[in-house]
Amino acid sequence: MGKAQLLDYLRGELAISNSAIAVALRHGEQDASQLPMVLWQYGLVTLEQLNLIFDWMEAQPTEPFKIFTEKRSQGCPTPYQ
Repeated sequence: MGKAQLLDYLRGELAISNSAIAVALRHGEQDASQLPMVLWQYGLVTLEQLNLIFDWMEAQPTEPFKIFTEKRSQGCPTPYQ
């Protein structure tokens, strides 16, 4: 799973607009694991959507987001806690 799959999920499942994604990509790091947080920081996704994105990311079979999800499972502060 990579950036393309994340973008497909955001557009397809959560109906995040291309313009919102473009804003986040311009203002955030190119690392796909940071994209959800940038979307939330700019008010482009709700807290509920952010949680759904994190859940989806954790469920993916590959490891691009392993560090983030490990920190989440260790109780590191996140916006939804």
